Amino acid sequence: MSEIINNRQEKLKELILKLHDGANLEAVKAEFKEHFESVSTAEISAMERSLVEEGMAPAEIQRLCDVHASLFEGSIEQIHHTSKPEHTPGHPVYTFRLENIKIKKLIEREILPLLETDFARDELFALIGRLLEIDKHYARKENVVFPYMEKHGITAPPKVMWGVDDEIRNDLKGLLRFSQKWTQEELVKNVIAATKKVLDMISKEENILFPMILDTFSEAEWATIFAQSKEFETSWVVNPPAYLPQLVIEEKEESIIQSGSVPLSAGALTYEETNAIFNTVPFDMTFVGADDKVKFFTQGKERVFSRPLSVIGREVKNCHPPQSVHIVEKIVEDLRSGKKEHEDFWINFKGMFVHIRYYAVRNEKGEYLGTLEVTQDIAPIRALDGEKRLMDE
Repeated sequence: MSEIINNRQEKLKELILKLHDGANLEAVKAEFKEHFESVSTAEISAMERSLVEEGMAPAEIQRLCDVHASLFEGSIEQIHHTSKPEHTPGHPVYTFRLENIKIKKLIEREILPLLETDFARDELFALIGRLLEIDKHYARKENVVFPYMEKHGITAPPKVMWGVDDEIRNDLKGLLRFSQKWTQEELVKNVIAATKKVLDMISKEENILFPMILDTFSEAEWATIFAQSKEFETSWVVNPPAYLPQLVIEEKEESIIQSGSVPLSAGALTYEETNAIFNTVPFDMTFVGADDKVKFFTQGKERVFSRPLSVIGREVKNCHPPQSVHIVEKIVEDLRSGKKEHEDFWINFKGMFVHIRYYAVRNEKGEYLGTLEVTQDIAPIRALDGEKRLMDE
């Protein structure tokens, strides 16, 4: 079986290399049909990765990727999913596809028809400006989806696709930057060329990228991708609903058991790294859980207030002098109820100017998890003046 797969890969590479050497597309298509009824997106990915590993620059593959798409057109196996999770609003692919629908409508129903009229340039530029929203679509794909592809060993397609994305960005920006120098005929020609690249990229995403990643990523990975996508804006799609938050939790718990690290909303840390970071930050932190008991505090080198280990598990009201207990209880209650999200105090203490901040800690659902106290001597910060742009010797 592996020999058959290898032979298919070698034949695919042979055909692609012929195209790169200038062979006639129709002749190569005919040869392709002699050997293949269809190819899978995984085979295309493996073929491109193999070419890169053998020394072909991703930019060279990128240069002729439209020709490659023409070769495979109509022959790519569509991957069927029985549950179709990508049809669920909030799934990252659902959002990407919704954006693609809006992009395509903007081009085919507004931009291209306008070019057939005696249009005003300002009207066209306004539409191109709207089309530039596509940058958000590409940024999310490149910064959230591509890293997961690479984790699965799919390395060449992201490099090639990112390069084409950048070409599209530059072309669209160029339409706005240089179009005043062009004649009406030149402007129309360049707009048609730029929008064709956008439509071709939609085709690549729909027919190659999305089937590939849907066949590769786990549901837990999709949930994590959704969570990370919130760092990036969506193009024309506002606030997609949450997708499978429970699977994010399950994935984290499994990862903790397997790797000894704790996956966080941005990255993952081992126990040693977590402890060292908490004890390095230039301020003290103490966390009181929702049950009003102390669960954690940092142990930096220069603490403002002493915290013995015996304080862990103690009710917070018992950690303060009786005359100030009512203040502590009021702070916690205001944070718990949502009346306030933080409370600040500042005092002079042992030659320090101490800033004490209390924050409500909530989960993604807005549920109260506890109170975080952050204490810092800000006297050195208050004394700062002017600017410091160079390192100390």
